[in-house]
Amino acid sequence: MHLKMVKFFMKDKYNEVIRIVNQWIDIAEEDLKFAKHGLSISSGVSYRIITFHSQQCVEKYLKAFLLFHGIDFPHTHNITTLLDLCSEIDKSFERLRKAEILTSYATASRYPGEYGKLRKSEALSSIKLSEMVRLYVRNKFIEDGLKLKKT
Repeated sequence: MHLKMVKFFMKDKYNEVIRIVNQWIDIAEEDLKFAKHGLSISSGVSYRIITFHSQQCVEKYLKAFLLFHGIDFPHTHNITTLLDLCSEIDKSFERLRKAEILTSYATASRYPGEYGKLRKSEALSSIKLSEMVRLYVRNKFIEDGLKLKKT
């Protein structure tokens, strides 16, 4: 294949990866927005749903980072597994290990009998952790030259 054609196909594939990365980011942003909105409910607020969407935000940001770096990730909700993979690319991801606690909110909090009633403090903490991971990964994308939409 001619070198110009190779570059064309590589650029085309890169653009497709960037498009999908941005889709992951968009959905992660929706999850965080929904988690924060949950705190504004005046009565009957579901801290379980807030923590779930906080976890989903982190999961999607980490998967977007892996996809951007060409890493095939498993179908998992486990933040530890995703952080392990991200740390193979960039050791500085080790500083996000506090977010591993969010894994328990991915599935256990969605089903009866699997998780006790969650408190507001846990919901607030989950949002804070998701915001920390979000900011960190967004900064890594910027360092890597990815132009992000304003949120």
